[in-house]
Amino acid sequence: MINQILKQGAFSKKDLVRLLAADEEERKLVFAKAEEVKQKYVGNKVYYRGLIEFSNLCGKNCYYCGIRAGNKKAHRYEVTEQEVLEAARYAWENKFGSIVIQAGERSGSRYTQRMERIVRMIKQMSNGELGITLSLGEQSEETYRRWFEAGAHRYLLRIEVSNPKLYPKYHPENKKHIYQERLDALYRLRKVGYQVGTGVMIGLPFQTVEDLADDLLFFQKHDIDMIGMGPYIEHEETPMFKYKDKLIPKMERFYLSLKMVAVLRILMKDINIAATTAMQAIDPMGREKSIKVGANIIMPNLTPTKYREDYLLYEDKPCTDEDAEECKRCLEARIHMAGGQIGYGEWGDSKHFKNRS
Repeated sequence: MINQILKQGAFSKKDLVRLLAADEEERKLVFAKAEEVKQKYVGNKVYYRGLIEFSNLCGKNCYYCGIRAGNKKAHRYEVTEQEVLEAARYAWENKFGSIVIQAGERSGSRYTQRMERIVRMIKQMSNGELGITLSLGEQSEETYRRWFEAGAHRYLLRIEVSNPKLYPKYHPENKKHIYQERLDALYRLRKVGYQVGTGVMIGLPFQTVEDLADDLLFFQKHDIDMIGMGPYIEHEETPMFKYKDKLIPKMERFYLSLKMVAVLRILMKDINIAATTAMQAIDPMGREKSIKVGANIIMPNLTPTKYREDYLLYEDKPCTDEDAEECKRCLEARIHMAGGQIGYGEWGDSKHFKNRS
């Protein structure tokens, strides 16, 4: 049955559900197929995105997130412009190719101007050589355009759950947390010209395998260029923590996440898929396993170590005490162990984006 599905050129929701429900033996077939597709369509190169967690200040109050506005125990911070530039310089000098600037969701003219200035400074410092991905939440088209024109060319905006009926279970029902607005922001990013990224959490309470199959079809329908997704890991300072006893075990969430990566690679052959840190939070070899079954992006953390403990979206986040050099060495070893080759000095843009363009 699984073998027959894997031979197909197109997949129905029923097919995807069956692949995601694969047992221990069957998933080996899924993983092998994903590895084969990856080699054929994107090769074995893995591209770095040096991660700078710019700030944990956030105007949103999502029920699952450790840096939600309502978490009064969170110690708030913002990295200085000089520290951002130093981290970006490290990435450039070490031939990472690209960086990601990620932060809690905020807006406003001063914030827009500041991020625009930072992007321009990074471009100038690196002679235009460093690729820039932003992950700064929902913004107006004008703001997206300003950041794009300053030099950012990829943007990650995770939908977290593509089912609009489930969305209110994980987000307050108010004007700051509207499903359609999230969707519209993805459209705005595409209109401006970004390579558009999104992603979901896997193993949430109330979520079914059918929902996850719909998530995969959502990525396909919206022609997404890059995906970052991983297991849901609870944080005790969030409203969702009360459902901790209703969650599937962490290792099950991990293998379900691996299957999502593998099935997505089979479904959308030429997109970029990140091996997320949340995978490593459950399995010490989580990121290597992700690379093996389809992921081709990895994000060494370049955030100054003094801030790392404060950017805790979930508990047990790994690598919070490693400096940039340690993180780089560790990831190099992990990628080689997974049979990958690092694309030093390359942007590693989404082939899907290039093929569509």
